[in-house]
Amino acid sequence: MKARHIILLTAMIVEIILLFYCLFKKSNHVPAGYICAVLSFILLLCTGWLLLFPKVTPIEATGEYQTEREDYFYTDTSRFETYADDGSYRELPVSFWYPVEYEKPQSCPLVVFSHGSFGMKNSNETLYRELASHGYVVCSIDHTYQCFSTKLSNGKTIRVSGDFMKEIAADNPQEKPEQSLQHFKKWMNIRTGDINFVLNTIIEKASEENSGFSVYSLVDGSRTCVMGHSLGGSAALGIGRQRDDITAVISLEAPFLCDIQGVDVDGNFIFEQSEYPVPVLNVYSDASWGHLREWKQYEENARLLDLESHDIQNVYLSGVGHFSLTDLSLSSPFLTFIFDGFKTNDAPQKTLKKINEVCLDFLEYHLKFDSFQVSSE
Repeated sequence: MKARHIILLTAMIVEIILLFYCLFKKSNHVPAGYICAVLSFILLLCTGWLLLFPKVTPIEATGEYQTEREDYFYTDTSRFETYADDGSYRELPVSFWYPVEYEKPQSCPLVVFSHGSFGMKNSNETLYRELASHGYVVCSIDHTYQCFSTKLSNGKTIRVSGDFMKEIAADNPQEKPEQSLQHFKKWMNIRTGDINFVLNTIIEKASEENSGFSVYSLVDGSRTCVMGHSLGGSAALGIGRQRDDITAVISLEAPFLCDIQGVDVDGNFIFEQSEYPVPVLNVYSDASWGHLREWKQYEENARLLDLESHDIQNVYLSGVGHFSLTDLSLSSPFLTFIFDGFKTNDAPQKTLKKINEVCLDFLEYHLKFDSFQVSSE
């Protein structure tokens, strides 16, 4: 824990003591005492905000292009909302990050990102801006009811589903693999359905674009990467098997949940046996790296550790936890410290820059270099 966190926590403890003193000491039941209590409470809120959300400087993108963001809402009229009983169709807020003043229409590779459980579509904005600055169009999805909070096109704010939270809390692949398999199937069906719908929508709009500028006019749908963190990474890995128009997949610490086909008599998961069909980059932290050969749901990940090549890459970032692979480590180091099991990340900017570097290198090779080689022959 950083010295700053200790100082602010100490200040909050003092403020809480002062607040209770002002409220419960009988002699303080006068206007001055109540004013003291109100001021103590305000001070407590301010100190808590400084602890949770310190002022941060965004990481500068390294590419030659300035970037911009645009927000859209996609409604899938082929699916009713799983977590609502009002008969509504599933609506997905999405955001695009793209290069400004890019002069070659329909030439930017497309990257679609899926956040983790309780995450949000801006969970890895540092990475999105970095890729966009190098000539990629990045689309990130808010998976409604599986993200912490999102706002629909009608202005309604949607929080994470209580049922989804209960499913996550009850999940125990090591002790209850059959129950976990049912959870995996449900979650992956929703997630891959979302990603497939968003991909199809973008590709369709890009093919229809014939005049003027929009973010769709930049997209080259023949060069597509699907990427995600945690549960979103598992869905991205599943999309790599489901579609034949995916060029590469990047997973930020996620098991191959879509590859699990059943549970054997010994309680082990039965995985898809065919080779993974597209180039894949798996990024790990301390949260899983030491358990890849132990945890049942990570069996396929462990197998790929022994198949390192240009097309199968595994990167381990030591000294950081699971949530340090997202921008939460930058925007709220204290929350990251708690969520990562009280593991301190003393250099969140260094970690995020490393993620930018390895992801960009992988994409440059598979989405740009390879295509250049083919077109040059």
